[in-house]
Amino acid sequence: MTPLKRHPRVIAALDVEKRLDAISLVADLRGKISHFKVGSRLFTAEGPGMISEINEAGGSVFLDLKFHDIPATVAGSVRAACGLNVFMMTIHTAGGYDMMKAAADEAAAFAGRSGLPRPRLVGVTVLTSMSAEDLAETSGYLGSVEDLVLKRAELARKAGLDGIVASVRETGRIREALGDGFIIVTPGIRPAGAAPGDQKRVATPRGAIDAGSDYLVIGRPIYEAESPGAAADAILAEMGESGK
Repeated sequence: MTPLKRHPRVIAALDVEKRLDAISLVADLRGKISHFKVGSRLFTAEGPGMISEINEAGGSVFLDLKFHDIPATVAGSVRAACGLNVFMMTIHTAGGYDMMKAAADEAAAFAGRSGLPRPRLVGVTVLTSMSAEDLAETSGYLGSVEDLVLKRAELARKAGLDGIVASVRETGRIREALGDGFIIVTPGIRPAGAAPGDQKRVATPRGAIDAGSDYLVIGRPIYEAESPGAAADAILAEMGESGK
């Protein structure tokens, strides 16, 4: 199967700890990027009110808290997150089928009760900071990262999730196996020539597009830049894009 030509959206990661820094980034990126990741760093520091502020500023929030607990607890967390008006959130696939299914069922139930759109649920497979050696050290898993990511992606789809989070190294294989309707969110994106930082499985924007990603999560190359807006323009140009 040859993947369809895709035009992925950029999600700017607001990996900061202060409300004013986050809102400043949203303002700097207005008209360029409209999707923003709120992860554990910002959410812990500023709480759910941060999501309302981003929405009010015209942004859409990708809530990246990687819910991973017993099924009932994760279902409750998903219910609470749905009430925050996020367009997408993460569940950690390591929690297993029952946990992921409970999350998907709760999101669908919330949409049915409220009449609001159902947020997309994507499963985190293997963190892009981890290598095969890290997996062997922490869990005793001796196979390849790619095999584990695909196995978890297949389980996520079976459980009713809308897609997964995976590095570009696995994206092509997932797209081939699971088709074009399954969302692939790719973190660890670095523009050509940028340092990888603590990421071990990274890609350029163009590489992720060619592999078949739907969303590209980009953090430090934007928020650490002297001019985040100019950095975003350069990334969009590298992608061959000119909009949100």
